[in-house]
Amino acid sequence: MSLLDKEVPVLLARIGNYPLHHGSLGVVRTVGRLGVPVHAIVEDRFTPVALSRHVTRRHVWPTTGREDSERLADGLMAIGRATGRRCVAVPTDDEAAILLAEHADRLKEHFLLPPVPAHLPRLLAGKASLHRICAEAGVPSPRSRAPRDRRQLVEAGRELGYPLVLKNLEPFSRLRSPAVGSTTTVRDEQELLDRFPDSAPPPVLVQEYIPGRQAEDWIAHLYCGPGGVPRVLFTGLKLRSWPPFAGVTTRAVALRNPELARLTERLCRRIGYSGVADLDWRYDRRDGQYKLVDFNPRTGAQFRLFENTHGVDVVRALHLDQTGREVPDGPQVEGRVFVAGQFDFPSVAAWLAKERSLPSDLLHVRPTERAWLSGDDPLPAVAEAVRFAGLVTRRLVRATRTGRLLTP
Repeated sequence: MSLLDKEVPVLLARIGNYPLHHGSLGVVRTVGRLGVPVHAIVEDRFTPVALSRHVTRRHVWPTTGREDSERLADGLMAIGRATGRRCVAVPTDDEAAILLAEHADRLKEHFLLPPVPAHLPRLLAGKASLHRICAEAGVPSPRSRAPRDRRQLVEAGRELGYPLVLKNLEPFSRLRSPAVGSTTTVRDEQELLDRFPDSAPPPVLVQEYIPGRQAEDWIAHLYCGPGGVPRVLFTGLKLRSWPPFAGVTTRAVALRNPELARLTERLCRRIGYSGVADLDWRYDRRDGQYKLVDFNPRTGAQFRLFENTHGVDVVRALHLDQTGREVPDGPQVEGRVFVAGQFDFPSVAAWLAKERSLPSDLLHVRPTERAWLSGDDPLPAVAEAVRFAGLVTRRLVRATRTGRLLTP
């Protein structure tokens, strides 16, 4: 594929500290391999993505997400000036997507941005506001509550039943005052109260639990032009995640799902969404409905799972559209597999412990997109392995000192 404008660079836009993020590396590689200059915001010079041969310039800008939004916008403006010309900005986290949308009037001086309504990314990334959007649009979603005090927390648990799913309520709150480290399941009321002993719990969403044996986890990735019209739209089945059934995708397969594609397109047209998006759906066999779990208004970590027959993924579609070029239309390539190796190993172990057998997909031979390993770009995988080993070692030492076993 050689349709991209090589004169227009890409900026990998990131807010927060998450150096072991394979989705960022995917962005760098998918356009860098086609000769497009890539500017990358990185936490430090040795962040794995900073070592990619496809990065043209590294902008070391460590952030936490706790900064004032005006200060963050000023930082993006300074990076935009340093790039020398307008870039296509590609956000890899909800906070960056929100910042780009809400400060678009300023930032468009340096960046090419989809015309998404300024307020929409924050509403879509917020768990309670997403639930309201789904209700208004007639899109199924799991039953959810956002309790404001301990009494409402207990009532929500009793109404929705146990086990119960807990999520951070708002995008920036997950960095500033997280209620949970990641999506968490609690087994009973006592475990819920032990987790939140104070009268006023931190901002948290309480959501019904859909049993794993009664569900399938699906994903939809797309890029929409003005008015929510998809330029590309892909669907796939999530096979495993870490932590199991609640975390980052560790293995997925690209599969056409026309019903899910129609549901995704109808929602995006209804709300007028424009840009790249990553949607998590759960198919509930109990009532035969696809239920929207998350709407991430940015690139998903596993977006490289998907391409159409012209080699266009969502990031390439974004670049084509923002530079005024046609986005080639074609069906998605089916059967591609995405694997995030460092997390897939523990997810396989968890599967083995629960099912007493290895997952059947381990034996399937399909075209595979690996999160880190790449023959033409080996250094990021080496750096990731070193940092990941250090992270595991620190957690083991901490667990040994406290006398506690590691849990997902």
